[in-house]
Amino acid sequence: MDFSSNVAAQLNAGTILPEGIVIVTLLLVLIVDLIGGRKVALALPYLAIAGLLVSVGLLVTSWSMADPIGFIGAFNGDNLSIIFRAIIALSTVVTILMSVRYVQQTGTSLAEFIAILLTATLGGMFLSAANELVMVFISLEMLSISSYLMTGYMKRDPRSNEAALKYLLIGASSSAIFLYGLSLLYGLSGGETQLVLIAEKLVNADTVGQSLGLAIALVFVIAGIAFKISAVPFHQWTPDVYEGSPTPVVAFLSVGSKAAGFAVAIRLLVTAFGGITDEWHVIFTALAVLSMVLGNVVALAQTSMKRMLAYSSIGQAGFVMIGLVAGSEDGYASMVFYMLIYLFMNLGAFSCIILFTLRTGSDQISDYAGLYHKDPLLTLGLSICLLSLGGIPPLAGFFGKIYIFWAGWQSGLYGLVLLGLVTSVVSIYYYIRVVKMMVVKEPQEMSEVIKNYPAIKWNLPGMRPLQVGIVATLVATSLAGILANPLFNLATDSVVSTKMLQTALQQTGETPAIAISRDLL
Repeated sequence: MDFSSNVAAQLNAGTILPEGIVIVTLLLVLIVDLIGGRKVALALPYLAIAGLLVSVGLLVTSWSMADPIGFIGAFNGDNLSIIFRAIIALSTVVTILMSVRYVQQTGTSLAEFIAILLTATLGGMFLSAANELVMVFISLEMLSISSYLMTGYMKRDPRSNEAALKYLLIGASSSAIFLYGLSLLYGLSGGETQLVLIAEKLVNADTVGQSLGLAIALVFVIAGIAFKISAVPFHQWTPDVYEGSPTPVVAFLSVGSKAAGFAVAIRLLVTAFGGITDEWHVIFTALAVLSMVLGNVVALAQTSMKRMLAYSSIGQAGFVMIGLVAGSEDGYASMVFYMLIYLFMNLGAFSCIILFTLRTGSDQISDYAGLYHKDPLLTLGLSICLLSLGGIPPLAGFFGKIYIFWAGWQSGLYGLVLLGLVTSVVSIYYYIRVVKMMVVKEPQEMSEVIKNYPAIKWNLPGMRPLQVGIVATLVATSLAGILANPLFNLATDSVVSTKMLQTALQQTGETPAIAISRDLL
């Protein structure tokens, strides 16, 4: 009895209850589809969404859990992980809403798509809370392999097959590099796998060999993380995969996968590499500069909406990295806040693009000319989401960027913040170009696609979920800007109450700047 109670206490399985709900939901989707077949196909998305919302509810109730460590130290359900796990689960909810009509129209199985998507969600959620090397890698591969499958899900589309092959080859290489970095950490720490124990063993890494090995491990680990968050120069897969993949998959990769990447970046770098903070700050400064410049400049020349948003996501990753380089409470809180609002504005934009593609079959920016005259709702939704991505006040994106820039400025990153401001202005140009294309064009200047725009029918199968997704993300993007303070407080509390970050900040001697940011607001 003592043995079983001791094992139960060490496992502390309640920490993964939200993930357990997602696992049960995944199994139910497969079983119900197996039994009911096509008769219950339209009910499966709602079953999956219900399970995900229950999971988010459990995440909310587990806030500030007394004992967040589970599975003998492999899982850390602290408040920072709760935020990122909730972002990933909510991104899956919106992705399912936008997928129903899209997947059905292609003639492929909706149940299988949802099952793979839920598997990727599980991988991202476990990755966000992984506190041990084996769990980090297994969670990463769970997310990555599911992403490869979703990318090539449209088997009859040559572009989807090509995108999946490129993603698989480059992703497998990055995973191998990342694993080699983790194996070096394992060896240098004397066989430890828990991040906290690795950090303790590496504090005394004074010898030349250990220092060199730690530097190599850092480079390899950052290479794997940079691939996951689409940071330059590890971004080569992003434009091609975004253009060739099914649009709902692109939407999930741009938010869910990126959020998981930033979550594991914070946990690994702050904990395992806490002794060489200056070194990884320098590397991420270079990655942020390259990502902001290349992502936003190359986006100017794009003619495809999906490729434009691909380069836009690279630039957005550069902005978020400013918070990581700042390394202060405000820096980490600004990252959390930006990912929260990025969830709504980016998925809202992709929902609108999917609706336009379903009605016209086109992805070209020039084909949006004159859309306002035929579909005002779609024009309004896409305009608000794009302007928010550009950082136009009073939308949510403006507050996200100003918070990140302020955190960087408080940490002395003047050059990086000024470059962020300049590239942000550049990004406004290509976002407003699309809005101008939709709104300003005279009726006689409509594109041929818009002239033949079909009648708007919301009663078609699968269109109502898409409509709900567009309206929900549109409302959230608008309200997140007007009522930003609760989200600021949530992001701040997640950082202040996370022991891992507070310990790292005390060791580096950082002065908390939370009060300053609150005064600014």
